[in-house]
Amino acid sequence: MRAAAPIPGESWPHEMVIAVEDSPHALLELLWVREAWQLSPEGGDLPPLLDRTPELEERTAVTVEERASWTRGWPLLWRSALAFAGKEFDQEAAALLPRTVDASAERARLIARLTGPRWLDRFGPRALTASFLRWQERERTVLGLRRPLSLDDTPERRSLDALVPAWRRGLRTVVVVPCRGAFARPVGASALVLTERDRRDERRFTEVLQGYRTE
Repeated sequence: MRAAAPIPGESWPHEMVIAVEDSPHALLELLWVREAWQLSPEGGDLPPLLDRTPELEERTAVTVEERASWTRGWPLLWRSALAFAGKEFDQEAAALLPRTVDASAERARLIARLTGPRWLDRFGPRALTASFLRWQERERTVLGLRRPLSLDDTPERRSLDALVPAWRRGLRTVVVVPCRGAFARPVGASALVLTERDRRDERRFTEVLQGYRTE
């Protein structure tokens, strides 16, 4: 949202732009894999479990060694994918992509700039079964039903008094994950990750914005 010039009576600063990523695909892949395959990765500051539990995959469908590799690699890949989700959209890569040749190395590099670290690139397609596609579709449906019908009902509008100071402190992107309970963290220099419950709860979202500081 952005206006070319100040609008009389409008409390949203005309120069303020806040991007909301409420369906971060790479993060959703990781969250689903962790829970559906019953992985138990270790590390500080990992997100809580999904708000809506997916179907569980049969653990014996893959080898013990493969599951162990997935478990070890999960935390690092999560942090890398989360850091990427907090970055601004790469306009240059998007503009150059249509000019590249299919299957070329240049095209692959540009796609990587646009998608960031992905489970598929690190571990291949084996873990992402048809159950993931079904879960993803259900999540899209839930997200669509919960989106506000008017601009004034959006969480950012309802917590505008806290959002504007957070923007002045550097906030540019809000990344939303469908996890349980309270979980809110700054990401990089200009982003915030939090659960959809935290964002929908006006009081909680206001508190998070008031406490926002860059890493």
